[in-house]
Parts: sequence; C-alpha cells; structure tokens
Amino acid sequence: MKKWLLYIILLPLWGFSQSGADELVNVRELIPDIVLDLRYNTTNNFIGEKLYSTDECFLSHIVVERLILVQDSLRNIRLHDNIAYPQGLGLKIWDGYRPRAVQYLMWDILPDPRFVANPEFGSSHNRGAAVDVTLVDNATGEELPMPTDFDDFSDQAGHNYTNLPANIIANRLLLRNLMVDVGGFSLLNTEWWHYSYGPARVYPLLDFQMK
Repeated sequence: MKKWLLYIILLPLWGFSQSGADELVNVRELIPDIVLDLRYNTTNNFIGEKLYSTDECFLSHIVVERLILVQDSLRNIRLHDNIAYPQGLGLKIWDGYRPRAVQYLMWDILPDPRFVANPEFGSSHNRGAAVDVTLVDNATGEELPMPTDFDDFSDQAGHNYTNLPANIIANRLLLRNLMVDVGGFSLLNTEWWHYSYGPARVYPLLDFQMK
C-alpha cells in the first residue's frame, strides 16, 4: 500500500518535469547579440499594461537552437532589396515564453482565437514554443519596415495582405523565408511576426512568473 501511495505522489512530478529540448532557457545566454523589446514588460502593448516583471526572454531550448540558425543566416546578409547592410541583419524579439495567467488576462480582453489563443487549451507561447519577432539592421539597431507594428489585429497584419509598398512585402518575405525554411518554424497567417516550432507544441503548459 505504501509503495502505491508513493507512486501516486511522484507521478505528477515526473509528468511535468523538464529536461533537454523542452527546458526553458534564457535566450540571451545562447544568442548574446539578439535584440529584445519585450512589449509585455512595458505599457506599449494592446492591453496597455505592464504584464511581465523582467526584460529576460525565455524559450524552450530546441526553439532557441532553431533561432540560432536564423540569426546566423541574417548576420551574413549584406545586401537585401538593394539596400546595403554592412553588419548584416538580426532578429528582435517582442515576446517568447508567456505565463498562462497572462494568457487568461489577454483572453478576457480579446477573446478572438484569430489573435489570442484560448487559455483553456493554451498557447504555444505558454509552452516556450512560439516567438514574436521582427528584423533589425545590426549596424543601427533600427527595425526594418514591416506591414504593421506588433499586436496589430487588422487585416494588414496578415501574411496574405498585399496592398503594401514593395519594400515592406520584401522585408516580410525575408523574415518568413528564414524563419520557415532555415529555422523550421510555422507561421500564423493573421500575424506576420508570430512563429511557432511544431515539435515543441506538445510541451507542458507553464505558468511560472519570470523574475
């Protein structure tokens, strides 16, 4: 009887333990030159409130490994759309791992599954499996022009929206091609900035607060 009781107590701990590819890691520790602008650690987001308590970005280890491939490719781009980039390009991250409690708050404000995942089922962000990114010029740190700002929920934010200047379409396509073809990520049609990594979508939903 005591052995069965011990098994029942330990089983949940085994089911939710993390190791290896699903372990959350600090992105900056593996990609020191990546640019971070965690919008949910500011009031510059669609909720208008600060939701995080840190500027550190976490993602599952396997996702960061895929981002390393993308970042390495971007550094080597010296010419894009007839514009010279002497120090290459790079990624800027707007959001990575997101506590599930924050997901519930977002859903309360915008219960639209086109833009916010239902927290009952969870978001890839809650698993450290999704990242919101854009492109920057490494020499200046300036963002490349994109169709919209982050968290714009208009049709213009979608990948299929074409009523845009040619240079903006080219920038969106560059990001898409590198994230999908080099990084192996999947896109979200309604948000040009959101990418998730399929194998990591089965990881546990997490709700620890970052400090």
